[in-house]
Amino acid sequence: MTTQIVILAAGMGSRLGRSLPKPLTELSDGRTIMRQQFDNIEHAFGAGAEVTIVVGYKLEHIIEAFPQASFVYNEEYDQTNTSKSLMRALQASKPGGVLWMNGDVVFDPRILDRALPLIARDQSFVTVNTAKVSDEEVKYTTTAEGYIKELSKTVRGGLGEAVGINYVSSRDKATLLAHLARVNDQDYFERGIELAIEKNGMLVEPMDISDLYAVEIDFAEDLERANHFV
Repeated sequence: MTTQIVILAAGMGSRLGRSLPKPLTELSDGRTIMRQQFDNIEHAFGAGAEVTIVVGYKLEHIIEAFPQASFVYNEEYDQTNTSKSLMRALQASKPGGVLWMNGDVVFDPRILDRALPLIARDQSFVTVNTAKVSDEEVKYTTTAEGYIKELSKTVRGGLGEAVGINYVSSRDKATLLAHLARVNDQDYFERGIELAIEKNGMLVEPMDISDLYAVEIDFAEDLERANHFV
């Protein structure tokens, strides 16, 4: 079965202070953030990879830049967070698991190489970086068995940070979708994952990529850091 891939790109990205959607921010190598993501996807999954982009803010610019993709519209992009964008994407998806990523992550293409075995066995996972634990980022803890236990910005004693590249298996998708529908409009999608774990015992593996780079672009200094890698 072809891996379904979703990029969440509906938000306004106001903290970076650009007029275009944040995924269209240009990197030092001339590519945009989303072009770098598409190149990484093609590297791991081939030119025929099925990519769906959740759009909202100034959507016409993203549609024009990536006409080969499919699109899902979050009409409430200015009132909702990533939980509702992912919900819309999963509702529109075909049977099977879904790999998704935030549209503002610049990352090492080897991250998707590392994900391939987990996707092949249809295992839900969250990509994590144990090298740093910032108060502002989504953090996680694990169970005694090594699965994700807590996943939020308010986690105490976090083992690392969530990177924003994740996979939900075919068997877990309906459960996650149900919780994404219930969470608050301003919740991140991680809240849906956390509730699916807490309420339904969903097993989510942490996939450690601490030895590889992944930078979520929120501020100018993040962009500067990402430009050192690309």
